[in-house]
Amino acid sequence: MTVMEQRGAYQPAPPPAWQPRTDPAPLLPDPEPHRVLGTEAAAKADPALLRTLYTQLVRGRRYNAQATALTKQGRLAVYPSSTGQEACEVAAALALKEQDWLFPSYRDTLAAVARGVDPVEALTLLRGDWHTGYDPYEHRVAPLSTPLATQLPHAVGLAHAARLKGDDVVALAMVGDGGTSEGDFHEALNFAAVWQAPVVFLVQNNGFAISVPLAKQTAAPSLAHKAVGYGMPGRLVDGNDAAAVHEVLTDAVRHARAGGGPTLVEAITYRVDAHTNADDATRYRGSAEVDAWRDHDPILLLERELTERGLLDEDGIAAARQDAETFAAALRERMNQDPVLDPMDLFAHVYAEPTPQLLEQRAQLRAELEAEQTDREGAHG
Repeated sequence: MTVMEQRGAYQPAPPPAWQPRTDPAPLLPDPEPHRVLGTEAAAKADPALLRTLYTQLVRGRRYNAQATALTKQGRLAVYPSSTGQEACEVAAALALKEQDWLFPSYRDTLAAVARGVDPVEALTLLRGDWHTGYDPYEHRVAPLSTPLATQLPHAVGLAHAARLKGDDVVALAMVGDGGTSEGDFHEALNFAAVWQAPVVFLVQNNGFAISVPLAKQTAAPSLAHKAVGYGMPGRLVDGNDAAAVHEVLTDAVRHARAGGGPTLVEAITYRVDAHTNADDATRYRGSAEVDAWRDHDPILLLERELTERGLLDEDGIAAARQDAETFAAALRERMNQDPVLDPMDLFAHVYAEPTPQLLEQRAQLRAELEAEQTDREGAHG
């Protein structure tokens, strides 16, 4: 007896018997990125929300500039700037409720700060002082993820667990276009769709995975189209339109909270600065391309909308900029203070229960430190 002859064996159905499990039409993204600013839809936007978005964008731009300057002063080892992407960062934080979780990538420091994380603590990882630098549970912000896309399966797991427990929790996971080329991205989307987990995936398509342009990563019509292959809706949005990003993410979070399952959102934006302070972006892109995107700057777009509608004047602009300067000055002052570091902290919070290897390493380091202390005391004795 062959395998195919065994009772219960899979028997291929003829082609006419095949039916799609899901109608793909409702899952397809719009042919053009969704926009609000500069359209008739802007008149329906909440003025208070627009002002909040504007203030946060201006502060976020100054935060990026200050953090970049700190790398040049030796206060940070590295900083992946999100200049030009502030609309995605701020909108992601504001679209969530207090009980929800944000899962950022390494470039999403600003999103963590907009969510409430202390700005100095958010930079601690990039300073090399701590594994994370902040308590993830305090503001429901997972550790900044340096490995590409590894935070996505974690977001799915948390969202699925919350759903099983009956908790009113949605997870929003952020990733760059480069992260969509990682296996973790595909595994996360597949699990999320099969489990109908309450999770939203936000892809910030800023054009480059370090020096690799999007065209060398995928041949898909858009990254949002990839959602259809997993059975979830795909949304395409202008990532520099803060109002549009907030609207799309808010809708996706609401859909997930209501039991509708996951959504993949692709925000079309641009990384104005280099990949990090260690990158020379002039080697793979021209200044004309960067300048064209500066004309589509998220702050300018929102500022133009607010001023044309009489919701923002010169005094309001000056106040937002002064708020940003005050914020940057406080960050600069605190970052210029040398932290008091305990080498034994290397072993704290690695595992809930330390492994034998970790305990051995900790004991070895403690012995070396005590020996050094004894030598110093003897030299001064």
